[in-house]
Amino acid sequence: MGGKVFVGSLARITDLESKPFDTERIARSDWEPGDYVLGEITLARGGFSEVELCSGRLARPVDGDLMLGALGVRRATLEVVGSFEGVGDDGVMDLLSASGLMGRATSVSGLFPPLIKVDYRGHAMRDGKKLNMRDFAKRRATRTHYDIPTILIVGTSMSAGKTTSAKIIIRELTSLGYRVVGAKLTGSGRYRDILAMSDSDAYAVFDFVDVGLPSSVVPPYEYRECLADLLGLIAGAKPDVVVAEAGASPLEPYNGATALSELGGAVVFTVLCASDPYAVVGVMNGFDIKPDLVGGLATSTVAGEELVEKLCRAKALNLLDPRSIPQLRHMLRRALAARRT
Repeated sequence: MGGKVFVGSLARITDLESKPFDTERIARSDWEPGDYVLGEITLARGGFSEVELCSGRLARPVDGDLMLGALGVRRATLEVVGSFEGVGDDGVMDLLSASGLMGRATSVSGLFPPLIKVDYRGHAMRDGKKLNMRDFAKRRATRTHYDIPTILIVGTSMSAGKTTSAKIIIRELTSLGYRVVGAKLTGSGRYRDILAMSDSDAYAVFDFVDVGLPSSVVPPYEYRECLADLLGLIAGAKPDVVVAEAGASPLEPYNGATALSELGGAVVFTVLCASDPYAVVGVMNGFDIKPDLVGGLATSTVAGEELVEKLCRAKALNLLDPRSIPQLRHMLRRALAARRT
């Protein structure tokens, strides 16, 4: 193994970039989600060629370079479905996400380029013990009831405009003088989304990677335990308001529905980002949710806004249009003021 080692962003909670570790092949039956593993990269012609590092920067490896990532599961409706559980005895895996999420792809969108292949070379080890994301997870010693006013952003699918909406809302709340924390509660572990929140002046950002999950596709009981730690970390930062994004949609297996139920009465304002106006109807009916505002791709034009409001009787705004910002500010102020009374 003589190639350069690229450390994926799922290892950003660790010291694996700065401190040595051993590598040892272990039996396939002993693999677990969140295990840190090393693999040799093979690039497909015309396929993906970038990986996301712990800094959030994208880098371009070459054939024979090594990738340190974590075993996990991804179930993206528009991109990739795969799991570490599908890896055979040959150890051949796919890079399910640029962050270093590793497993065997079982379904890939026809619009998606070929994935980076990763040939298993061994688990990251120290003192004879394999290293897992849980070993580096941040945890709150004490847990209290979470009651911080929260602006919740959910979607009808991935790539519907959630992170863009979060950035705009964080910037507006910050300009109004609020101390804002940005958070991503569910998804598949890319660092870029919460970095975008930080770039939009959130003074602190958190996501499920901080509490040891490579993605939020885990059993609900396991997710609830990790979410309690995550909400504790957010509360410990003492924000005035939290802007929280739930990746994908509440109906997908990323535990979005679990996150919504655990937040409960802390949610003071809900934004539903939609891929199209009819998808708004699907999520509202399927999940029994009435958003305070609909945004995202479905509201890219006045025609889209009007159709959403006609179909759903919910307020729709194109948040990329500067003319919508005064109304957005008014709605946010009113929601936060109502919480204080």
